[in-house]
Amino acid sequence: MRYHFTRVRMGKINKTENHKRWRECGERGTLLHRWWECELVQPLWKTVWRFLKEQKGDSARCLTMLGHFGFECLPHQLVNRSIQQGFSFNILCVGETGIGKSTLIDTLFNTNLKDKKSSHFYSNVGLKIQTYELQENNVQLKLTVVRTVGYGDQINKEASYQPIVDYVDAQFEAYLQEELKIKRSFTDYHDSRIHVCLYFISPTGHSLKSLDLLTMKNIDSKVNIVPLIAKADTISKYDLQKFKCKIMTELVSNGIQIYQFPTDDEPTAQANSSMNGQLPFAVVGSMDEVKVGKRMVRGRQYPWGVLQVENENHCDFIKLRDMLLCINMEDLKEQTHIQHYERYRCCKLKKMGFTDVGPDNKPLSFQEIYEAKRQKFYDQCQREEEELKQKFMQRVKEKETTFKESEKELQKKFDHLKRVQQEETMKLEEERRQLEEEIIDFYKMKAVSETLQTQVCTNIKKEKDRKK
Repeated sequence: MRYHFTRVRMGKINKTENHKRWRECGERGTLLHRWWECELVQPLWKTVWRFLKEQKGDSARCLTMLGHFGFECLPHQLVNRSIQQGFSFNILCVGETGIGKSTLIDTLFNTNLKDKKSSHFYSNVGLKIQTYELQENNVQLKLTVVRTVGYGDQINKEASYQPIVDYVDAQFEAYLQEELKIKRSFTDYHDSRIHVCLYFISPTGHSLKSLDLLTMKNIDSKVNIVPLIAKADTISKYDLQKFKCKIMTELVSNGIQIYQFPTDDEPTAQANSSMNGQLPFAVVGSMDEVKVGKRMVRGRQYPWGVLQVENENHCDFIKLRDMLLCINMEDLKEQTHIQHYERYRCCKLKKMGFTDVGPDNKPLSFQEIYEAKRQKFYDQCQREEEELKQKFMQRVKEKETTFKESEKELQKKFDHLKRVQQEETMKLEEERRQLEEEIIDFYKMKAVSETLQTQVCTNIKKEKDRKK
């Protein structure tokens, strides 16, 4: 959610104690009190408060409220519109298979999201994306949970973080493409950018694994990382505190930036500052109800006793839920947009050649940059066209020379074959003539032979007749 402000002359209201009932609100209070008490309006009020503090040095003219204007209903309008539109929240759960990601999400939202158990035999790391529609007191929440599948199960874990980075960048790219459209539809667009990454750390009690450090180092500039020690009931309280200190020391020494709860807002500054000192949270998830005394609580039953999930003396689940959902959900979404997405957008536009200032350090408008890029592209096309023309003419000349040489060779071969054919034809004609002469001689000899044979036969008959 973004807000736009127009700078105008400011007026200071002296009578802030005029108790007006806020429409459809049963309590009495001042205008400022009503604005601040509404949780859904707090992000807007915080932004307004920061803006007013920046304008502290400007001269303000004091005005006296003479009547009811009606702008005290602005929070009510904003709340109604927000409730009608609904809210969205996207969580990325990164951790090894079987570490309790699905159970913790079920416990956070106190519902069974019906997620199937994952196998340990995936050849590559993948992501499982599921979207749910949740409702609490007429407030609708579109929850998207992205879980890693097969994370940490491979022998070669070198590129295990790459699918996570690719997915986060893909969501940034989809939002950027929607922004760059001529006809944008953000009212119907489902913002799939990751608002928080819950990184589940194995409860080894020693130190972070190389895979943990490598993954968090590659995604800390893209998402808000909240580290969690999973299955914290497997470590004693003393070892857990040492493990927490060890983890934070390693994160600082490796330059990994995790999400820090904001401390610039007075109502939540103290609580957030206290929670920043307790990171990473040691959590335990469970949807099983166990009887403790006369009441049923969510927890885990062990031979030595019951671990209560919602007991702050047993684990940090309540702290995580309060910090994540009750207090800082809007800040997580705001940080995703103004910090991580803006960083991606800035790098992307710079790669495309866009900049805010020209060579002379003067600001440039988008149109000027576009015209400069267009002219540069046109000049480049002209140069490439000329180069292609020259290359084409050169190739044509080379081909013409080649064709002429081939034509000469073919002509030579043709002349040679023609001469050979003529010689062969003459030889064949001579042979035919000789053959014809031989045939004539043969027929002459045959006629003579037949004549002689006839005479011989006649003589033989005459001889036989005389003898008789």
